[in-house]
Amino acid sequence: MKQEINPKDTSRAQAFELWMKAPNPMVTFFKTVDVTHLVRTSRKRGYRFNMLLDWCIGKAASSIKEFYLLPVGGKLMQYDNLAVNTIVKNKEGEVSSCDILFTEDIEEFNRQYLEYTLKVAESCKDKDLSDECMVIGTSAIIDTEIDGAVGMNSGIFNNPFMIWGRYRKRCFRYELPISFQFHHTQMDGAHAGKFLANLQEEINRIYT
Repeated sequence: MKQEINPKDTSRAQAFELWMKAPNPMVTFFKTVDVTHLVRTSRKRGYRFNMLLDWCIGKAASSIKEFYLLPVGGKLMQYDNLAVNTIVKNKEGEVSSCDILFTEDIEEFNRQYLEYTLKVAESCKDKDLSDECMVIGTSAIIDTEIDGAVGMNSGIFNNPFMIWGRYRKRCFRYELPISFQFHHTQMDGAHAGKFLANLQEEINRIYT
């Protein structure tokens, strides 16, 4: 569920005034994350690597209140739930979009991930939860290694967005460069930095 709120009643009041109508309000951070625990858990438990990373992204964001706010159409909206979007290669060889409702129960999240990504791949129809959830976009460019990617401001989609390529092996560890883009009205660099720190903590905490 979402509802319009008065920016003056939130911690984003000044940011709303400064950045809501800015020609380019998007900010991109780059960070290399140690994903050794995800790689080992994926191999040992049979989970998909991207599912595990998507779950950790949702878990890291869920404790930061700014993630539940989003500028939409010149208004500030507040959401009750988070979802993590993943890009799916469909049966026609094109890409489709699939939103997965975040839940702290990783088994339930995995069940949803497997069920809905399969349905989207077969139907070629997007699964969109943006009316009821603040959606964190993700895109995995798995056929190449990247150091980062800078997105663009469409003026329509203001959701935070993460991009990554293949992880890299460094000695006995695995590293993954990621880029994280967010709307400055939604959060500041300090919030983004906390989110990325949370992400690394959740990855390190994942069971193997």
